[in-house]
Amino acid sequence: MYAPRWDLRNLSTATLVVAVAAAALGTAAFAAAPPTLGGAPRSIVSTVPKNGDVNPYGMALVPKSSGLLVKGDILVSNFNNSKNLQGTGTTIIEATPTGSKTLFATIDAGNLPGACPGGIGLTTALSVLSPGWVVVGSLPTTNGKSATAKAGCLLVLNSNGKVVETWTGHGINGPWDMTATQKGATASLYVTNVLNGTLAAKGSLAHGGTVLRLDVSVPSGKAPLLTKSTIVGSGFAEKTDPAALVIGPTGVGLNSAGTLYVADTANNRLDMIPRANTRTGSAGKGTVVTAGGTLNNPLGLVVAPSGAVLTANANDGNLVVTDTSGKQVGTAMLDKSGKPKGAGALFGLLLTTDNRLFYVDDATNTLRSFTSSALDSLVR
Repeated sequence: MYAPRWDLRNLSTATLVVAVAAAALGTAAFAAAPPTLGGAPRSIVSTVPKNGDVNPYGMALVPKSSGLLVKGDILVSNFNNSKNLQGTGTTIIEATPTGSKTLFATIDAGNLPGACPGGIGLTTALSVLSPGWVVVGSLPTTNGKSATAKAGCLLVLNSNGKVVETWTGHGINGPWDMTATQKGATASLYVTNVLNGTLAAKGSLAHGGTVLRLDVSVPSGKAPLLTKSTIVGSGFAEKTDPAALVIGPTGVGLNSAGTLYVADTANNRLDMIPRANTRTGSAGKGTVVTAGGTLNNPLGLVVAPSGAVLTANANDGNLVVTDTSGKQVGTAMLDKSGKPKGAGALFGLLLTTDNRLFYVDDATNTLRSFTSSALDSLVR
């Protein structure tokens, strides 16, 4: 089997990491481009609430009706305020898959039940626990610039949109994205953190990005209780960036075997952490699943029932589908706005229980969907 030879002298640190990973994968990273999936994106509804917040980041499916939450609706968190300052968005909207929306919550930094260092700037970290507890991450700034970013927190809201708890410490430091699993009265949140040494590096790569597993008790009639924090992944590349505020490990998704997939954004690859649901220590960056190819700085991530992993590119607006063997098997354009097309537009991805793909587009501040028979065959 031919293994590619690289001239490493002229590669940046981030590119070097991808090069080494690709070399280890042999020809897999240089296979023919995956087929383009048929179908077309469709706009569902604007994600801008009355206060003007923009830059939709996080997405979560409501599993059960409770309070303001309606089963099958989609929650969307906004990262920017009406002045488009990053790390200052305070709202979560609730949208139906058919195109109506309501305001689920506006979070007031001055009226919280506990600490949230730096205030409120709602990130892609968004999950809903049964019977209606909403957990959302905050990575706040005071002026939209990374130099003012603070550790933030995780906020727990009840089903009527009121913050009832804040979780800080326990390794929470710039919570960026999240996925969750729940069985009965226990749940686990898998949270990426992107501020470990990042600000001190002043735009250079740091390698302190982590993935936490937060074990949570969900007692009947009472607010969730954070019981344990375990670092299951560490050493991920991260850096500040004027356009994105922070670049670091973003999307996370767990498969049925307990393997956690991580969109290693800064290294342009997809990593996996085995036994993330039971491990008692860090797996480091885990194992490279795929690197390069049609990946272009992956952000949002979701694991399909088939085990395929769907990722959304930061740099070109494309969806990439990777199968369980690590082969990139499909791609689709989700956003064509801007130059280059789709750059900086995509964050959250979500598959509904009937395998419809929804995503947020922060170039147009909309919730959108994508349907394709070819995609359907890959995710089922």
